[in-house]
Amino acid sequence: MNWQPVDAYIKNNLNKSISELAVLIAQPSVSAKHEGLQECAFLAAEMLKKRGFSVEISPTSGAPVVFAERKGRSEKTLLFYNHYDVQPAEPLELWNTPPFELVEKDGNMYGRGISDDKGHFTSRLHAIDAILATDGELPCTVKFLLEGEEETSSVHLNEYVGSHVPQLKADACVWEFGGVDEFGYPLQYLGLRGICYVELSVETANQDVHSGTGGSIFANAAWRLVWALNTLKDENENILIPGFYDDILPPSSRDRELMEALPDPAPAYKNQYGIYKFLKDTAGGADLRIQEVFEPTCTICGLTSGYQGEGSKTVLPARASAKIDFRLVPNMRPEKVLKQLREHLDAHGFSDVEITYHGGGAPSRTDPDDPFVRLVVDCAAEVYGVPMRVIPMTGGSGPNAMVQDALNIPIVTAGIGHPASQAHAPNENVKIDLYEKGARHIARILQYFGSSAD
Repeated sequence: MNWQPVDAYIKNNLNKSISELAVLIAQPSVSAKHEGLQECAFLAAEMLKKRGFSVEISPTSGAPVVFAERKGRSEKTLLFYNHYDVQPAEPLELWNTPPFELVEKDGNMYGRGISDDKGHFTSRLHAIDAILATDGELPCTVKFLLEGEEETSSVHLNEYVGSHVPQLKADACVWEFGGVDEFGYPLQYLGLRGICYVELSVETANQDVHSGTGGSIFANAAWRLVWALNTLKDENENILIPGFYDDILPPSSRDRELMEALPDPAPAYKNQYGIYKFLKDTAGGADLRIQEVFEPTCTICGLTSGYQGEGSKTVLPARASAKIDFRLVPNMRPEKVLKQLREHLDAHGFSDVEITYHGGGAPSRTDPDDPFVRLVVDCAAEVYGVPMRVIPMTGGSGPNAMVQDALNIPIVTAGIGHPASQAHAPNENVKIDLYEKGARHIARILQYFGSSAD
């Protein structure tokens, strides 16, 4: 196929697409704060309507879900999943540019949500614009599913998907993210770990107490929580909850084969994060990659208790809490882990430790040898000039199991990220040249998918 007209459109109209992205960035949509979600949903919906999509905005008990569809030349249907919510911008003092303003500098674009996930959304719209401008119609039917709670565990998405299966029906799905590694190779992530996010809290009195008064005779909430946490994991990184490992599906020989074909991540991790060794003294290579994504975790994400200000304050804390995430691997389920955690704490005498469930989701995988995966991998090489690296699982989590379980379709990644995108951190950014390449890649996926045999 002659891609010159499409690529020329993408290049010549890049500033127009970036201007549209700037409007989206300027609308704060922080799901953790319930800030601007409805406004951003309507803004994204208007962008889709401009492309001739029929759009439906569905309210939920949280943020609205946006569904859009435009028929194409082929009956084959491709579903795009994106989210319009973003992480909080704090700490604001670490930003070099205003977080809710798109700023271009030295070939990069900065702004909260520009990599996760608003830039991916608009680059896909840019690819659609290029096809419509050069061909007049889409090569296949295209659907969009946009939600506004991905950054807070997609609490209401499963209910929406379950009640809209016929509407969402598709032959394949392109997930929210994608990008290149530090060497410029495009990456294909074929699975996400699941997650079970909880907060443990304990209260031992109705107020903090002078440590001289209560230190010898009152229970200390901070110690109570520390002792409870100490039962969850040993010094060898083994998670001690009974039955926790029972459902795990170990990596296959194909998984190891794919991991062995990837570069050793150890040097880059050591350089980027300033560490000198890994847990269990794993050296690197495929062993480190497998440990990274095929082993479940129990991570203390934060601890809060007592006085933590400047100087000293002799106080016995009445309350303590810890936020913990469990990353889950195939075939674990968050509901079962939650039940196991409660039973474990009770069995160790910590029935007074309260568990608050903040959300979760199951892990999900796509067959690396699925024909749609091969299509996406092959056309990436046309854009990037190097082969796409296939990664069977990534350590992060998302709601793709909700979509995959309901629709039973392959899910791939294709996007505009890079290792220094700073997603979830200050100075979040994407590279302008990768934004353009991402649109070119999506255009090829649409065209080849629409013209491929069933």
